[in-house]
Amino acid sequence: MSEVSRLSGVFFEPGKTFADIAERPRWIVPLIIGILFSAGYLYAFSSHVGWEPYLHRIMDNNAQVQRLPPEQQQRAFDMQSRIIPIASMVTVVVGAPVILLLWAAIALGIAKGLLGAPIRFKQAFASLCYAGLPRVIYAVLATIVMFLTKDPESFDVRNGFFSNPGAFMDPLTSSKFLYTLASALDVFTIWVMLLAAMGLKAAGGKRISFGGAFFAVALPWAVLVFINGGLAAAGLTG
Repeated sequence: MSEVSRLSGVFFEPGKTFADIAERPRWIVPLIIGILFSAGYLYAFSSHVGWEPYLHRIMDNNAQVQRLPPEQQQRAFDMQSRIIPIASMVTVVVGAPVILLLWAAIALGIAKGLLGAPIRFKQAFASLCYAGLPRVIYAVLATIVMFLTKDPESFDVRNGFFSNPGAFMDPLTSSKFLYTLASALDVFTIWVMLLAAMGLKAAGGKRISFGGAFFAVALPWAVLVFINGGLAAAGLTG
């Protein structure tokens, strides 16, 4: 399959597409596309909304920050307002590929080590890169919502589209742990994991079931979600 056929086939012919990916596990094109669209979403947010309103909402509702003297609060705000635009882009450009590499390695360890599927790392990584393409749709839809919102300063960059239960919760007053879990149960995230499981199944052949492949993909994701939820509940993340 050509690269264009692969990119469209992920959405319209996933079975055939991931079989082709398993035979020829290229990954650079979907990875670059994912990074560009994610970076574009953050750039649109920075230009249209800005990080200062977002930081004000976070810090004004953080009990630890509010206990600080006003001067220290202002210094913390000024420092964060300088760091977060750069850090967010670094997270997309560098952090996202690293997370995919770790996710592929753990999923491979489960599929190959526990389930005995003859999968190579490059196959697992390529499957995850192509499986992440639905996040491109999410970035486009969230950007549209951002520009249609009557009060742009109320837009939540972390949860920009109504595709999970967390989008209907107030992130400032709800339980941080429950909000993190509800936001993780996202339609696009589940779509990504189902596609990734198809990729592992195609690479492993008859040695692994679709359920086993989905378990290999979903287990590290679930562990990360619960860790993030715990950190949020402890006030260690925003």
